[in-house]
Amino acid sequence: MLHLVNRSPFEERTIDACLRVAAPGSAVLLYEDGVYAGVRGTGVAGRLEAAAREMRVCVLEEDLAARGLQDAALVPGVHRVDYDGFVELAIEYDSVTTWR
Repeated sequence: MLHLVNRSPFEERTIDACLRVAAPGSAVLLYEDGVYAGVRGTGVAGRLEAAAREMRVCVLEEDLAARGLQDAALVPGVHRVDYDGFVELAIEYDSVTTWR
């Protein structure tokens, strides 16, 4: 399953809920304000790094850039994808769920 998270980890606990239920082998894509969770030094960085060892965790490059984070260091194991990569993830996984 592909899990889409667009909420900031500083405002809501959406990423925590997602990581609790996402199964190994799943993928998590952080987009819009969700990209903040992928930056090193946040309160969720350790949980996201652990999740990245069991599943694919990505951030949308365009949303990093829109927030001035294009050069930010990401949590180890978190990968950047562009819009084409987003589409490829959606095609690769049988189902997609959006966390709000």
